[in-house]
Amino acid sequence: MDSAIECTAAALQKAERILVITGAGLSADSGMPTYRGLGGLYNGLTEEGLPIESALSGPMLQRNPGLCWKYLAQLGKACLGAAPNAGHEAIAELQRRKPECWVLTQNIDGFHRRAGSPPERLIEIHGVLAPLYCQSCGMESPELEEHLQRPLPPCCAACGGVLRPPVVLFEEMLPEEAIDALYAQVRKGFDAVLLVGTTASFPYIIEPVLRARAGGGFTAEVNPGATDLSNIVDARMQGSALDVLPHLLSHISR
Repeated sequence: MDSAIECTAAALQKAERILVITGAGLSADSGMPTYRGLGGLYNGLTEEGLPIESALSGPMLQRNPGLCWKYLAQLGKACLGAAPNAGHEAIAELQRRKPECWVLTQNIDGFHRRAGSPPERLIEIHGVLAPLYCQSCGMESPELEEHLQRPLPPCCAACGGVLRPPVVLFEEMLPEEAIDALYAQVRKGFDAVLLVGTTASFPYIIEPVLRARAGGGFTAEVNPGATDLSNIVDARMQGSALDVLPHLLSHISR
């Protein structure tokens, strides 16, 4: 793996425009659930006999907000009980050293912001868990932790409507603003794309990698296991982001 780290570090050192794409594997090192698979919070069905994709869906929030919020609350409590790890911090430091380094994250925990990634170069494609807002009147409520200690679903103090987090639930569309921001940067091109802790199964993840390769850019991934793009990227660093990213950063001069 050392050769892959050295190769990737050399490419990032030379690159100006960099895209770091992060997924659940990065925050799993902070103790966050990954929904599915080994180490996931939900393997198989929920205790109601539903796939987690159904319980945490937009239609379920409308049809049975209490059930949807039962699992949103578990995610919320996990976020509040965890913190950014050395992987998030290494990415934020890379952004400090490289003013054209962007982060595209699938994670909803807000850890990149907390670690110091600049919001203007951070695309949270699936949203974040707070602040909550009312589906009826739109009023915001920043008190996520307080709401999780009360009966669910949380309700608006102004009109009594059901609150929700600004996240993309299953069966909901990605936010246009985030998609527009991503593709505006993709059209400008990236010299390097680094995948971290994502299984790379969505078009908005795959396309930046393929475009970078087509334009002569460098691509790499950090992941404990193989992904859909493992055979395509230029370098593969097998391991957790918590271990690999600080090591990678140590090879990149300020």
